[in-house]
Amino acid sequence: MRLLTTLLFCICASLVDPKSTIPENLLNGTWAPIKQEINGAALPESSFATQRLVIRDTIYTFTAESVDKGIAKFDDGRLDIYGKEGVNTGKHFTAIYKLENGLLTICYNLKGDVYPEAFDTKGKPLYFLCVFKKQEEK
Repeated sequence: MRLLTTLLFCICASLVDPKSTIPENLLNGTWAPIKQEINGAALPESSFATQRLVIRDTIYTFTAESVDKGIAKFDDGRLDIYGKEGVNTGKHFTAIYKLENGLLTICYNLKGDVYPEAFDTKGKPLYFLCVFKKQEEK
């Protein structure tokens, strides 16, 4: 019995990816920003009211004044964004993310050279923070 329990534990443990804190499929869907800030200053809601982020596995589409599309690689709270279409074509952004209480928070480093260490933009003019709420699928 002890051998069977140990074997089952080992099998279950091997199915869990220790580097992935959030299953990617939980991020799939359409997300609307509810808060944005850059360099420690909150942006007015009117500046992002019509923006949308759509995530489908590793493909993202961000709609603002224009449409950007690309690849998003999520790994253990870190995010790499590779622009493939739109104004950010060819750019790589680094970010950190968390999903708590139904809100997706992403802190981007628009320079893309290092990952942010915290969800804070104060004193960092190239750091951009966005809090998203998932929209209901129709």
